[in-house]
Amino acid sequence: LCIRWCYVRYCQLYGLLDLSQWKDDVRSKIIDFLNHLIDLGVAGFRIDAAKHIRPEDINVILSKLNNLNVRWFSKGSRPFVYQEVIDLGSEAVQSSEYFRNGRVTEFKYGMQLGTVLRKWNGQKMANLKSWGESWHMMPSNKAFVFVDNHDNQRGHGSGGSSILTFWNPRLYKMAVGFMLAHPYGFTRIMSSYWWPKDTQNGTDLNDWVGPPSNSDGSIKPVTVYADETCGNGWICEHRWDEIRSMVIFRNVVSEKPITNWWDNNNNQVAFGRAGKGFVVFNNDDRNLSVILPTGLPAGVYCDVISGQKEGKACTGIQIHVAANGMAHFQINYQAKHPFIAIHVEARL
Repeated sequence: LCIRWCYVRYCQLYGLLDLSQWKDDVRSKIIDFLNHLIDLGVAGFRIDAAKHIRPEDINVILSKLNNLNVRWFSKGSRPFVYQEVIDLGSEAVQSSEYFRNGRVTEFKYGMQLGTVLRKWNGQKMANLKSWGESWHMMPSNKAFVFVDNHDNQRGHGSGGSSILTFWNPRLYKMAVGFMLAHPYGFTRIMSSYWWPKDTQNGTDLNDWVGPPSNSDGSIKPVTVYADETCGNGWICEHRWDEIRSMVIFRNVVSEKPITNWWDNNNNQVAFGRAGKGFVVFNNDDRNLSVILPTGLPAGVYCDVISGQKEGKACTGIQIHVAANGMAHFQINYQAKHPFIAIHVEARL
């Protein structure tokens, strides 16, 4: 263990030069640079490969950072920091060593959620009732979570083939939708670009391809269509209707706890967020039709996944919540949208 730990922290990573962050002159250069960025309006930092830096060195550097610029942020605001630490449970360096410095990447999140939605190893969505720390993940207030990132969407890092990406859009939308509906962790959504798939022996030979570029090497502009999707090689998951709407959903329900959990003991699940929102997922190979207690005030709600609230009208499915909070939900297993989401800001 000592040999592995020393190799991770003190040796060159893939031949890259190793900075001596415990030396005052090195620290001062890093601190000055980060404070310059804060003065320019930067709100926070991602520390790449943090597991290869001693956590106590990171702590000293972060303690010397200025508060955020009051031109854009409230007085006394501190930079948001998250640290990239890959820890699948058997690592020489553990995520918990970095908790005092800020949020830490929880790579088990996307790996395990992908396994559930793919129905591998006997997993089913009903098992997600206990989703969170009991799945051997870090405490929610320390976790920085994501379905995929720039590394593991290409088979790098961790998670392997269980990681869901834009290449499997139906399951990917459901995974991101669940992540944004569930209160665990601090969530991040991905926005990608397309690359040509060229596989051999299960390996993508083009996983190194950079962003869409012209023949002279310049990056192509992002084309945005009338329906808000992107072209010119850009994927723009953050613009997809389902994902954009679930970001709004998460803001509306805020820190509210899960209430009114329901499942069919298989791959149909639903839950509320304490009277602020309610979601229903159908990942089964059969139709869903069920009357559920939502905990929401009575009224007609617009399903923000199939459409949008526009004034007093809804462009998608309408959900009628009765005076007792009950509502009827129907999702065809072949429907374009495999889940429904309603919240108090979408009441007509």
